[in-house]
Amino acid sequence: MARILVVDDQEMMRDSLAGTLARDGHEIVAAGDGTVAIQRLQGGQRFDLVISDLRMPKMTGTELLAEVKKFRPDLPVVLMTAFASVQTAVEAMKLGAYDYIQKPFEADEIKLLVERTLEHSRLKLENAALRSMAEASGPRPLIGSSPLMQEVRSTIDVVAQRSATVLIRGESGTGKEVVARAIHYASPRKDRPFLAVNCAALSEHLLESELFGHEKGAFTGADKLRRGRFELADGGTLLLDEISEIAPGLQAKLLRVLQEASFERVGSSITQQVDVRVIATSNRDLEQSVREGKFRQDLFYRLNVVPVELPPLRQRADDIPELARHFLHRSAKRESEATRHIDSDAVRLLQKYPWPGNVRELQNIMERANVLEREAGVVRAATIEPWLRVADTSDVNVDGLAGKPLADIEKQVILSTLQQFRGHRIKTATALGIGVRTLGMKLKKWKDDGELMEATM
Repeated sequence: MARILVVDDQEMMRDSLAGTLARDGHEIVAAGDGTVAIQRLQGGQRFDLVISDLRMPKMTGTELLAEVKKFRPDLPVVLMTAFASVQTAVEAMKLGAYDYIQKPFEADEIKLLVERTLEHSRLKLENAALRSMAEASGPRPLIGSSPLMQEVRSTIDVVAQRSATVLIRGESGTGKEVVARAIHYASPRKDRPFLAVNCAALSEHLLESELFGHEKGAFTGADKLRRGRFELADGGTLLLDEISEIAPGLQAKLLRVLQEASFERVGSSITQQVDVRVIATSNRDLEQSVREGKFRQDLFYRLNVVPVELPPLRQRADDIPELARHFLHRSAKRESEATRHIDSDAVRLLQKYPWPGNVRELQNIMERANVLEREAGVVRAATIEPWLRVADTSDVNVDGLAGKPLADIEKQVILSTLQQFRGHRIKTATALGIGVRTLGMKLKKWKDDGELMEATM
């Protein structure tokens, strides 16, 4: 629950209020006057709410409020006042107090006011965090002028003006989230939230709460109401990343939202309507998952209204120089350095490499080059060649891979690299230019499908 600072010069009032709120599960810290309260607040403890009497010696409640707002402007303050000082309390609210309560009051009155204040504060912080997230993760440039990327751009231009569900498919690291953002920010929804959920990173229980929210008391640990991503993204776009990993129990609930634009929070029977554009991504063969009974066919059809296929980087080698320069410029800007150029031999080397980790791997290589290249102002082939050799894995017979399914080639390269690094996942993921979580997901899938022995894990 919350940690609340109670400030009152009357000991009986302090103890009574502390006891009432403590019985609701709150942690109470008491102070006999405003100066002691300031010491408590500046002493390193985190507080969620201050409840202070208005009339006190040494420092009034209004003066305490002014001090609190100097170093904790987000901390809500509730004032207690006698009838004769109501006008003063109203004036204090204009200075930043959240509310006031008139003495004498019943226990239920103060408990209700505390609950309302804490909920308002939580929602305010949550909305601020969402705004910050949206600003920090706004539209990202879609780099590349190859015919394949021009086709992707044309699809984005058409899709963005509709509200149909989009399914973006492609290998890991091809830029599926970048395309999802491009669709959102080119759409009429661009001024509304863009939120993303990684379906592979959460358990079924946590993912349900993350998507639909929950009521206070809905389950153990649900000590307050929480709005889910569908509710928070109302009017905007929700990206469901790695949709193939969603548990069967949640697939039916997700299907209902897509069909009826409505849902209930966990623990609630109240149906809420939402207007959310859903974009899903997957690097798996969803049709195969449907055939295996792991993914609902009706959900697949609902998601696959507008399919977007992202080509792997090896199929658009003409885009590699432009992408490499972009990542070098971004890395140099972050470090406040001049941007390096790439010599012609290095460009040819980059274009010959098969890029199993796609764009994400190229980004990794370019950022590493910006840090480790010793020659001023340039990135040389001699610098990056050893990194590409490691990532290409000498243990794999590339000639023997011709004609094999792409999924088998990916598996062979990953397992060979894992063996080369003696099972060290971080080194393996770094060499392949993929995330450790992505590597873990692939290994888990192969194990669950009986294609991988425990010893390999």
